[in-house]
Amino acid sequence: MQVNTLILGAGAAGLYCAAHAGPGTLVVDHAKAPGEKIRISGGGRCNFTNLYAGPDNFLSANPHFCKSALARHTQWDFIDLVDRHGIPWHEKTLGQLFCDTSAKDIIAMLMAEMRAAGADLWLRTEVGEITHDGARFDVTLDRDGERRRITARHLVVATGGKSIPKMGATGRAYDIAAQFDVPVAETRAGLVPFTFSETPFAGLSGVSTPVRARAADGTGFDEALLFTHRGLSGPAMLQVSNYWQPGEALTVDLAAGTDLYERLRAARATEGRKRLASLLPLPARLVEHLGDQHDLSGNIADWSDARLRALCDALTGWQVRPTGTEGYRTAEVTLGGIDTGALSSKTMQVKGVPGLHFIGEAVDVTGWLGGYNFQWAWSSAHAAGRAIAAVGGS
Repeated sequence: MQVNTLILGAGAAGLYCAAHAGPGTLVVDHAKAPGEKIRISGGGRCNFTNLYAGPDNFLSANPHFCKSALARHTQWDFIDLVDRHGIPWHEKTLGQLFCDTSAKDIIAMLMAEMRAAGADLWLRTEVGEITHDGARFDVTLDRDGERRRITARHLVVATGGKSIPKMGATGRAYDIAAQFDVPVAETRAGLVPFTFSETPFAGLSGVSTPVRARAADGTGFDEALLFTHRGLSGPAMLQVSNYWQPGEALTVDLAAGTDLYERLRAARATEGRKRLASLLPLPARLVEHLGDQHDLSGNIADWSDARLRALCDALTGWQVRPTGTEGYRTAEVTLGGIDTGALSSKTMQVKGVPGLHFIGEAVDVTGWLGGYNFQWAWSSAHAAGRAIAAVGGS
């Protein structure tokens, strides 16, 4: 069977690329349903983009690589598509856009766009041997136990990274890259909770509080921290995990960037008879935990400036040193991936291998938490799809 374009992976990037690649496009995936990561994202409502998405929100060995795709298909372009399909949405916080009803609305939209473009979808299909004769790709597929051979002028790899293997992630993109001598930047789990050798926060499991979390390089995020049985999670920790290196300490400001020292000094002048512990702007269970490490006894009127300053410095400069992360099991993304130096930033095509494209999470472009990675999926897929459509079939 001959097709113009074969897309491996029916996730966000693969489906969106199919909607733009032109006639004769086939998408294949080993899953039973398309867009499974979309379905579970955002608590089932899909944080499909971010109002503030831009190059500065992405990590890559080449921070300039993502600029072209992001500029040519922006968050506003995708929002316009969502609106045209009548999908209601809302901004939750920090520019994060979610469906009002269900993430399934986004999947249905992508399927409708793909079908309107004339693309076909094969599920429960395993990808076997891939060869290339310099002009076309020959791919062996196993569809529901039936062996098929597909010849395609264009091969788009949209199989994602290694994150959340229970959803079917395999890292197959990196194997295909190796076959075609495409370099791969070292991969590791990103947007992932931290773990510790012991369980110092087990008693605080479930407690959440706003913080400012900073990595050793100074990169920081003002969002919520969540204590877990195994360590630290929540948006602030997930964000900073992308900038953390093993062995490094993290700095957590439990006052979330406010001037805790001046706040307590003001309280001392007006509420001197209150116990200091009751005046800390923190959850009660966390204050109790801190009381085991710091002397919080006495009324605030009895605290000197020096004692207040020492406590505030400790709470706003709290140092934690994780021993690791939860890994790909719970990671939302994979850091690293297909070396951008091997790709065209305009077409996502491999330099030197005509017709071979890598898009989405498989590429060494990783966004912040909050809809940025979906936007990279849309933008990179659009870049590859439009480039393929421009070439046309033959």
